[in-house]
Amino acid sequence: QVQLVESGGGSAQAGGSLRLSCVASGFTEKHYVMGWFRQSPGKEREGVAAVDSDGSTYYRDSVKGRFTVSRDSAKNTLDLFMDNLKPEDSAMYYCGADEVYGAWYVVRVVPPDFHYWGQGTQVTVSS
Repeated sequence: QVQLVESGGGSAQAGGSLRLSCVASGFTEKHYVMGWFRQSPGKEREGVAAVDSDGSTYYRDSVKGRFTVSRDSAKNTLDLFMDNLKPEDSAMYYCGADEVYGAWYVVRVVPPDFHYWGQGTQVTVSS
């Protein structure tokens, strides 16, 4: 059974930094995308950053230059380092994984059948 467990998040001032971590377990397939997604109240879930199993990495435009995602395939972990945070970054952040879709696609479109999700961790940025 696949599980994604997130940690980190919390509150920060605008311009501050936070780190999110995700540990995946139960995968039998070696090739799967892992990514961070976020959702604010009343909005659709959106891709933030994602990494393919070959290391190809993609970010949504609004976080480029501020967020860094790092995947350790040996440890099945995915970290998101968020710097220069803005109030509009406030959201519930989810770690996600899927065996079918690729990172380039999921940072642009979150498929309705995206397979695996963590429980989410809240990020709140105050101005």
